[in-house]
Amino acid sequence: MSTHAKRERLLLADLLESAGPEAPTLCEGWTTRDLAAHLVVRERRADAAGGLVIKPLAARGERVRGEFAARPYDELVQMFRSGPSKVSPFSLKQVDEAANTVEFFVHGEDVRRTGLEWKPRSLDPVFADALWRRLESSGRMLGRRSPVGLVLRRPNGQTVVAHKGTPVVTVTGEPSELLLFAFGRQRVAKVEFDGEEEAVARAREAKLGLA
Repeated sequence: MSTHAKRERLLLADLLESAGPEAPTLCEGWTTRDLAAHLVVRERRADAAGGLVIKPLAARGERVRGEFAARPYDELVQMFRSGPSKVSPFSLKQVDEAANTVEFFVHGEDVRRTGLEWKPRSLDPVFADALWRRLESSGRMLGRRSPVGLVLRRPNGQTVVAHKGTPVVTVTGEPSELLLFAFGRQRVAKVEFDGEEEAVARAREAKLGLA
């Protein structure tokens, strides 16, 4: 596993373990148990994981996830912590880095940011740049359903046009916060807005992300 993905996996496993099985998450309708089951199925059951992106397979994927969620919670967390089997594509370093770094970071924040007392993680510049590169490559996909023009901007001035259109809303923040915003976690993302008041409100409520 790659450095970033391995670290984020272990951090997320620790968060799931400390939160316990019934803690809320930012994933609507999911507890930490549900999230842990999702993570395990995604890596270990390719026959069911397709339901995450292919709607006709969604019912099967949800059924399998429910079966895993019924397992002891400690077992689920340990399955996730130990990673995929050697025959899984996710065991390849390149696949792990591409598919898991952002996935695990976002879901870690899904657990961390549900309480009243939390603050953003302090990320090293190398990891922040890695998240920014991912935002550069996926920004348009994440922002494709924005009802307004959407520009994502780092404090250093680098920008990603997530959606073309008018009126335009510019969202400024650190790469980690912009990534959370683009993945539909607008409510908890620590960002600043520039644009017409109505347009900003629409950007805040937009259904952004992959789903």
